[in-house]
Amino acid sequence: MSERPHPGKLGTLLLVPNTLDLGLAPGPLDEVLPQDVIRRAAGLAHWAAEDAKTARAFLKRVDAVVPLAQPLQAIQITELPRPRKGSREPVPAAEWQALLAPALAGHDLGLISEAGLPAVADPGAALVAAAHAAGVPVLPLSGPSSLLMALSASGLNGQSFAFVGYLPQDAAPRTARIRELEVLSRRLGQTQLLIETPYRNASLLAALLESLAPATRLSVSVGLTTPSAFTRSATVSSWRQQPITLPDRVPAVFALLAG
Repeated sequence: MSERPHPGKLGTLLLVPNTLDLGLAPGPLDEVLPQDVIRRAAGLAHWAAEDAKTARAFLKRVDAVVPLAQPLQAIQITELPRPRKGSREPVPAAEWQALLAPALAGHDLGLISEAGLPAVADPGAALVAAAHAAGVPVLPLSGPSSLLMALSASGLNGQSFAFVGYLPQDAAPRTARIRELEVLSRRLGQTQLLIETPYRNASLLAALLESLAPATRLSVSVGLTTPSAFTRSATVSSWRQQPITLPDRVPAVFALLAG
C-alpha cells in the first residue's frame, strides 16, 4: 500500500537500517533485515540519504523482497548536506530542517545510512536532532549495528565502552592517540572501539600491534553479516606471534581493552 500523508499531523522520521555489505556482492536482504523493516521501507515515498545512488540500490533490493509502493523513479531521495570543502563550519541548521519538509507536510520520511544503523557514527544524527527540535516523531527500526555486533563478538568489556571513530592518518599522531586510548582503557576498564577506511585496515592493525602493550586485548571484526565474516580476539602478544592479513575492501571494527 502506498504511503499516504497524515492529515493535520506530522509524519514520522523512520531510521531505516541498512546492510553491512556496502561494496561487496549483495546477499539476500531478508537474511539481514527483519521483514517488517523491509515492508516499511517498501512503502516510503520520501528518503534522506548519504548517497542517492546507494539508496536506490538498497530500494532495488527491497523491491526484490517486497514490491515498492510506487516506481523507484517516483520516490524522492534527498542527500544529506555536507560541510563545504575546506570549511570547519558545521552545516547550517536550516539545511537540516529543510530535509524535514515531507514530514512537516504529513509524510513519513526514511533516513538511511551508507551502512548499518542510521545516526550511529553517522552524519544523519544531525537530521534526527533537527526532527526532535521540530517536534517530528522519530522511530528507530531494528537492524545491524557493526559497532555493537563487534563489541558483542569481542569478549571485551560490554558494560563500559566508547566509540572513538577514526585515528589520525600520520604515524606520529596516530601512535600518540593509540597510547592515549590504551591509558584511558586501563584507567577506566573501558573498551575502545575504532574504525578505518577499508583500504587502511592493514596499516591500522600494524600500528596497533606496534604501539599497544603485549597484554592488551585486541579484537578485530571483519565483514559482519556477510558470508566471510570473522572476529579474532586475542592479546597483542598473540597477534604478533600469529599475524593475519586483513582484506582491503571489507569494513572492519577494531576494539581494544588494556589490562
